Amino acid sequence: MWTCLVAALLAGPACNEQGTIKVRKISFKGVKAVDEGQLRKTLATQPSSILPWGKKKYFDRSRFDDDLMRIAIFYTDRGYPDARITSFDVKLNGKQDTVDVTLTVSEGEPIRIAHVNFNGFAVIPPEHFRAMQQSMPLKAGQARDRQQVVATQELALNELRDHGFPYARVAIDERLGGAAGKDADITFNAEAGKMAQFGPISIAGNRSVSERVIERELPYQPGDLYRRSLVQETQRRLYRMELFQFVSVQPTEVDQQPAEVPTRVTVAEGSHQRTTFGAGYGSEEKARVDAEYRHLNFLGGARTATAHARWSSLDRGIRLELTQPYFLAPHFSFGGSGQDWYTYTPAYRSHVVGGRIALNHRASASTAWSVFLMSERDESTISTNVLTDPKLRNNLIALGLDPSTASQLGTVTALGFDVQRSTADNLLDARRGYQASFHTEQAGRFLPGTFSYFLVFADGRHYLPVGRSLVWANRAQMGNIDPTNGDPALVPFSKKYFLGGATSIRGWGRYEVSPLSESGLPVGGDSMFSFTSELRAPLVGNLGGVLFLDGGNVWPNPWGINFRDLNYAVGPGLRYKTPIGPVRFDAGFQLRQIPGLSVNGQPETRRWRIHFSVGQAF
Repeated sequence: MWTCLVAALLAGPACNEQGTIKVRKISFKGVKAVDEGQLRKTLATQPSSILPWGKKKYFDRSRFDDDLMRIAIFYTDRGYPDARITSFDVKLNGKQDTVDVTLTVSEGEPIRIAHVNFNGFAVIPPEHFRAMQQSMPLKAGQARDRQQVVATQELALNELRDHGFPYARVAIDERLGGAAGKDADITFNAEAGKMAQFGPISIAGNRSVSERVIERELPYQPGDLYRRSLVQETQRRLYRMELFQFVSVQPTEVDQQPAEVPTRVTVAEGSHQRTTFGAGYGSEEKARVDAEYRHLNFLGGARTATAHARWSSLDRGIRLELTQPYFLAPHFSFGGSGQDWYTYTPAYRSHVVGGRIALNHRASASTAWSVFLMSERDESTISTNVLTDPKLRNNLIALGLDPSTASQLGTVTALGFDVQRSTADNLLDARRGYQASFHTEQAGRFLPGTFSYFLVFADGRHYLPVGRSLVWANRAQMGNIDPTNGDPALVPFSKKYFLGGATSIRGWGRYEVSPLSESGLPVGGDSMFSFTSELRAPLVGNLGGVLFLDGGNVWPNPWGINFRDLNYAVGPGLRYKTPIGPVRFDAGFQLRQIPGLSVNGQPETRRWRIHFSVGQAF
């Protein structure tokens, strides 16, 4: 037993194979051609969690023997058949209860791709064939990676199936040559088979969801040229409805190779009524409780009804929503929502009661837009201790406060437009792609209501992998509210901009970056700009780290953005991955202070903030 042998050599106590020695660290020497992180993930021998409550991993000889073979197989699959473990070092600590394992690898010379050839693909349009060659992972000059060979074969097969050849086959012919036998010529030979069309469509497994609801999601009809991508799109559309826990769209009678391919859509309905509760704690919200009830297929027709309630120190209230999909035409939906919502800022509390109706259109899986009509009653009230500050009281009166009631009260009727596009690979923790959104609304003028303004807001995010493990994430936001005739009283307090906090400029708390009253209290502004740049990196296991630079400001007047007048914060952070998104801990440090800022009635001299929450900053 190797562990016992090591212990004996170190004159330590005897041990057994039942798992008494924890693995602290696994490291490699000589690993250059492959991703060390991927190599480590293939091993059964894994390091123990560094967290006290984390899972502990123990050294096991039989698993370690298998790991040595796994490493050789891993390298062979990636084109390095001569790779081998030349030595390994197993070191016990002083207490002889944990071990560090170091493996030294000799990678050897790889088998490299000399040529990639295709035969039998003339049935594919030339421009599509060229696009397939450009996108294939297998390239001449690279090491012969088995996964890339299989992926290229699958790509070629799918290209044939997406041009009306559902019975196509692609075989791989690999020949080695060169002086050392390390040059590989790989040829993909296609048998296209018979061209076919979609035939009859059958639906099975649905109980309460009508066949009409399923049929209207199908992107193809009998008689259309067979395309595999349309079969996949059908599955995506049906899963996106959230009505089904299982969806399968499969051609039938493939063995007979008919000219018309019948397809069967098989579904298994999930629960249509879902209730979720959530509780958490953040450095800004303190305790937070959320509850949501969703009824899918509400009254039939795949309608969705939702009720959401929240309570926290920053906001609380209830929102109701109803959505009718497939409104008048495919890709369109019609929705209505209502809310009774409170938001608390340092200067005032806003209470909004009202609703909106919206026409939504999903142009593609990544792009959507909507137009909406909103009507709501806005009331903002300043607290008693703030009211006693004559300087602040005068500031708020200039912004529309009624001094007799210590509140601003009115109605907002607005027409608006939203558009979003996202290519991000993961909404909770993106590594690549981008997100862009634009929002605008016009209140008053030709619409009834107390308030009258024009608002625009834009948000852009970009995620770029750097090397094998780092992610460079960036975000920029810009917003502006322009009151009609320049009258600041025509903008409700609830629409004012604030920055600072766990998701913007992290050197300050939420709502602390804003135009200040004469007494130093943030009161919100009519224009804002902010940006964030983060470098994200994995550390150990599910634990990751970030370095960030935040910047931005809020200005009191419309279109008052001044890029020479920005507040900046820098700092590190930690991320721990969970099924609901990363748990986040950030420490933000101000590069300059905001002169005159008052927090909780006292001049603010602290130049740092700690933030704890769930989910990436963006």
